[in-house]
Amino acid sequence: MKKYGKLMMMLILSIAIIAAGTGCAGEKPAANSGDEVVLNIGIIQYMDHVALDSAREGFVAALNDNGYVDGENITIDLQNAQGDQSNLSTISDRFVSNNADLVLAIATPATQAIAGKTTEIPILGTAVTDYVTARLVDSNEAPGGNVTGTSDMNPIKEQIDLLVQLVPDAKTVGVLYTSSEDNSILQAGIAKEAIEKLGLKYVEVTVTNSNDVQQAAQSIVSQCDAIYIPTDNVFASAMPVVHGVTSQSKTPVICGESGMVNTGGLATLGINYYDLGYQTGLMAVKILKGEAEPATMPVETATGFDFAINGTVAEEIGLQIPADLQQYVIKAE
Repeated sequence: MKKYGKLMMMLILSIAIIAAGTGCAGEKPAANSGDEVVLNIGIIQYMDHVALDSAREGFVAALNDNGYVDGENITIDLQNAQGDQSNLSTISDRFVSNNADLVLAIATPATQAIAGKTTEIPILGTAVTDYVTARLVDSNEAPGGNVTGTSDMNPIKEQIDLLVQLVPDAKTVGVLYTSSEDNSILQAGIAKEAIEKLGLKYVEVTVTNSNDVQQAAQSIVSQCDAIYIPTDNVFASAMPVVHGVTSQSKTPVICGESGMVNTGGLATLGINYYDLGYQTGLMAVKILKGEAEPATMPVETATGFDFAINGTVAEEIGLQIPADLQQYVIKAE
């Protein structure tokens, strides 16, 4: 019996030593165990264009500045859907399968895609105009689920005022947007109200994808004196096509953001998307540190807006920039 008892004691001691050294199977090592946890951060981007790229870059910079560095204590899995809905679904499934610790979704369709796949993984959206309209949160003040982020709602009324300042003789304003983008529908409605409140006529032409852009631009320039395009993903990626039409018709185009101005629009008073992405990154830091959860983190908005005027486009269409706006003129390459 003594021998049996001694063997049992040795067996129990051996199991205890092994358990202490390895931990339980499937568990991540604790942050204070001396083994640094490597977190898996998924980024799902709807498509390539300047605004969305800038938001992504700002997000990663905020993580870096706060000690979360790709290849060290985090692994960033960057996936781009190239504007394809089926790609969004596949990428979302990938992140869920890989049990991502946090997902950044860039643009409304990307955020809706990943939000439809998981209620557990923390999701931060950016370049999303209105989270309630997109059915992503209960309210902007108290999201209530696993989704929150930053809104790129623009000062649309002020953008229409800028249009009138630059094109004071305009009688009809045309609006171009994608009929399937919730954020674009919302912005077009706000623009319509602002345009008609100024006593101007409103006309619109919509597209379903990038293949429709040239025809839509050709159609609308014959109906209006100036064009407004909100922060619409399809048009943001196709501004050179729009510019090809409007430079010939000499039609001024006011855009929702500066990236669209750089690629063929005339002017904007809009969001700096790098700053918006950085702001989203700071929200991610709070989640990763366990200081906050998406359910109780209000959706944040941009803290400032910038003028941008394309001097090259102004010369092409023969438009004189007012003296008080000359300081914002840039020459596009």
